Amino acid sequence: MSNPTANTFKFLTDIEGARAALPGAGLDWLDRRRARGLERFGALGLPTQKQELWKYTRLKPLEETAFRPVRDDDANAPVDVVPSLFPKADNPRLVMVNGRFRPELSNLADLPEGVTLRPLAEALTDDAEWVAEHLGRVSGGGVADAVDEKPMLHLNTALADSGFVLRIARGTVVETPIEVVYIGGLTDEPVAYFPRNLIVVEDQAQATLVKHHVGQGVGPYFANAATEIEVGEGAVLRHYRVQAETVDATHLSTVDVRVGRAGTYDSFSLAVGGRLSRTEETVRLDGEGAYCGLNGAYMMRGNEHCDNTTRIEHNVPNTSCREVFKGVLDDEARAVFQGKLLVAKDAQKTDGHQLSKTLLLSTGAEIDAKPELEIYADDVKCSHGATTGQLDDVAMFYLRSRGIPEALARNMLVQSFLGEALEEIKDETVRDAMMDKVVHWLPAHCFLAEEWRKE
Repeated sequence: MSNPTANTFKFLTDIEGARAALPGAGLDWLDRRRARGLERFGALGLPTQKQELWKYTRLKPLEETAFRPVRDDDANAPVDVVPSLFPKADNPRLVMVNGRFRPELSNLADLPEGVTLRPLAEALTDDAEWVAEHLGRVSGGGVADAVDEKPMLHLNTALADSGFVLRIARGTVVETPIEVVYIGGLTDEPVAYFPRNLIVVEDQAQATLVKHHVGQGVGPYFANAATEIEVGEGAVLRHYRVQAETVDATHLSTVDVRVGRAGTYDSFSLAVGGRLSRTEETVRLDGEGAYCGLNGAYMMRGNEHCDNTTRIEHNVPNTSCREVFKGVLDDEARAVFQGKLLVAKDAQKTDGHQLSKTLLLSTGAEIDAKPELEIYADDVKCSHGATTGQLDDVAMFYLRSRGIPEALARNMLVQSFLGEALEEIKDETVRDAMMDKVVHWLPAHCFLAEEWRKE
């Protein structure tokens, strides 16, 4: 390992021991890539607020806690219920507990024809040549990616200890959503794990993927995930995510996507937990006719901190995107939205729309919004906007005048506010499940609604 800057790795213990046990150790191409990742992170160190992309987010939990890498026996933590967005939960499903695959909790026996879903360790053993061809191709390619601005991606590359590989073969249309569940916590001491996920949707294929990150138990843990996604020519990927970590968790996620000609990448993320969570997503529209829907909602309370940093690159003519993020903050919670639409030179006929709206339920809540347009073409249609406000007093008065209790009236307005963002979800089953999570987050909703009906 190169000589890192002082205290670069002080939040991680036994790095050398963890590296020796990483999946795929001994593969020359992977060992070289990991060494390079460790070198780059050693040089860059943890992001600080002096860096523009991290101006509003401080990695305080990592500065205060020492984490050890997860061990294989951490996967044996008892799990009573595996969370799912689907009532029957009989759809294809892969479950990770503390970053380790739990086959008895998963359902991979009846994968549709043309679909391959397996843990990263298994893919590196059974299909290393194919993984070598695709892993790092999206996250590591292109000057515009500004990879050296992503130190946590380098750290993930160096220490990737888990994750999954999903491949949808050319022309395959998958009707049933595929679910991947990450369960964190349930350990006696703070642990860290580094999932590396690879998703390849080949030409003319279609699929829906739901990723669920949930925390159980008490105590701090740290997840630093990276996901690479390739959407081929004429392909469609609907990518839905739920982040419901515990109040002691730190959840960092880097997502890099490349969309080919006439391809569609439709994404929605819902964040409802975590002491500190940050998703940094870059989407490159590299083929004419490519479309990206990059949307999300977040609900934070207490001292929770949520950061959504996005970048959509229109690199060729005739591409389009729509980005809508809406959030609700209560107590002393804080959120960050940094969204950039970049239109390259000669990427004419670009159509881009970006909107961020935040509802503050208390005087202690705070939002830092930074929408950006960077345009180098002259025949484009692009817009962006960011608004912050409180509950509408007129609407509140209207509901109260109809006999609706104040707490329930507040909840109804919040639910209506977030409903616009959830409408971006194309899958009705997923949309209803997401709305259920919104309802359960709202304080006192069920009790007050029931009491009001009785009256």
